[in-house]
Amino acid sequence: MPAAVAHSAATSSSAIGFTVQFWGVRGSVPTPGSDTVRYGGNTACVEVCVGGNRLIFDGGTGLRVLGKHLIHQEKTVEAHLFFTHTHWDRIQGFPFFIPAFSEGNRFEIYGATAPNGASIKQCLTDQMLRPNFFTPLQRMRADLEFHNIVAGDIITLQNDVVVEALSLNPHTSALGFRVSWQGHSFVYATDTDNTRSSVDQNLLYLAQKSDLLIYDGTYADTAYHDLNGSATISWESGIELAKEAGVREMILFHHNPAHDDDFLDHLEMEIRQRFPKVRLAREGMILQLA
Repeated sequence: MPAAVAHSAATSSSAIGFTVQFWGVRGSVPTPGSDTVRYGGNTACVEVCVGGNRLIFDGGTGLRVLGKHLIHQEKTVEAHLFFTHTHWDRIQGFPFFIPAFSEGNRFEIYGATAPNGASIKQCLTDQMLRPNFFTPLQRMRADLEFHNIVAGDIITLQNDVVVEALSLNPHTSALGFRVSWQGHSFVYATDTDNTRSSVDQNLLYLAQKSDLLIYDGTYADTAYHDLNGSATISWESGIELAKEAGVREMILFHHNPAHDDDFLDHLEMEIRQRFPKVRLAREGMILQLA
């Protein structure tokens, strides 16, 4: 049976509703420049405001931008921060997350144990130690509570918001998340296993009848296929997944740093000819689910 964990922290200023906003959509490394303006160059970070709770998925450099926004919008900042895994592009914005350095703010932080056995707290602490960084995590004055989670955990937040974690990729220990509230659902599945020749049953379960599926799909173009020798093209397998799961809308995310705006425009056009319910993620994109 899945483990059930209840937490009550919520952001008081988030209206009751269900919105998703993209603050970082790039994979591996930030890509600032004139040729990435339309889609954005920050690495992975997605904010979900649901049922009065603020949830943040991954802490790439988009988290720095979100933090700058929050300190101008909120007197005190509270959020639940979920890490899929601790590859660099998922954690590199955390040391620059300004709200974490202010007393009175509160963050509940969730992540799985890394393949080397390190907890989520250890992983975030290590990247902020010298010589990698000049300010240790202990200088963060906000109330930080760390939760080690595993695939199968079910986390219940305020106002009956439910977050379910499932394993997505055994090679990276990455988790996927499904957020459910009042009959609506959002799925964040962004480090999928592209070595599979068929639809991942965990992923199919996670995505079933979801209103929105954020899927890691734009790394696996022809160049990526050639580099890895994989038989599976990720966005094509993602479309099959979305069809089989009855997904209402799918957003492709975690764009290859080698892909500029023009490339992504053409990719989106090609994909939408086959499945009109798919779009590519752009920084600043806001979706209203309820």
